[in-house]
Amino acid sequence: MSTPFRLDGKKALVTGGASGIGEAISRVFASAGAAVTILDIDPERAAALASELPNASSAACDVTNEAQVQDVFAQLGTLDVLVNNAGVGLVGGIEETSLVDFQRLMRINVEGVFLVTRAAMPLLVTAHGAIVNIGSVAGVVGVKKRFAYCATKGAVVAMTRQLALDYPTQIRANCICPGTVDTPFVEAYLEKYHKHEKEKVRAELNARQPIGRLGKPVEIAHLALYLASEEAAFTTGSIVSIDGGWTAA
Repeated sequence: MSTPFRLDGKKALVTGGASGIGEAISRVFASAGAAVTILDIDPERAAALASELPNASSAACDVTNEAQVQDVFAQLGTLDVLVNNAGVGLVGGIEETSLVDFQRLMRINVEGVFLVTRAAMPLLVTAHGAIVNIGSVAGVVGVKKRFAYCATKGAVVAMTRQLALDYPTQIRANCICPGTVDTPFVEAYLEKYHKHEKEKVRAELNARQPIGRLGKPVEIAHLALYLASEEAAFTTGSIVSIDGGWTAA
């Protein structure tokens, strides 16, 4: 029997692929045999990671810049798997959210997915490829003080389902919705909003998942690998939570 969950001979692109969940996906996909292109706004970090992985490359790209996105895909040639991972967060309810911050989150988390996916579609359709969007539990349930973030991740969920219906036999599109994952994203949140009480708030974040801990980036990456692989050939339009039981409560 062949080894399951392999991506040998496949070309994958991961946005925000140089840190956190994106870095874990880049590493796991490369280990599974994929030629990975690491797309990131931090070119040095992306290049350093690519140098560690077999058959990997990197490209500096701001996913909100249409010209930069088009340049990347004009040079890509082929693509089998797209992972839309790049994104940012924001703490605040609706009355605490400025228009500028709301627009920034929409631009990165929603327009970025739109621009990258639109540019990738001709290549993915040719390859009968797969899209894996990284959403959030905040896209399927309400989360206190995350008005803008919930709005953007709800859009990612909706876009995933719509793509699966428009391209039912040409591609597969699925969305992963993680709970809180132990990444630099979380560390930056603690540093910015809870510098004086990091350990207290970290314990609260752990307790928010019924399983009692934060997720690990590699756990999200292995789910992404499944959804990108041939073993998931019957899976499309799915919104898959990986949240330690958060949304089961």
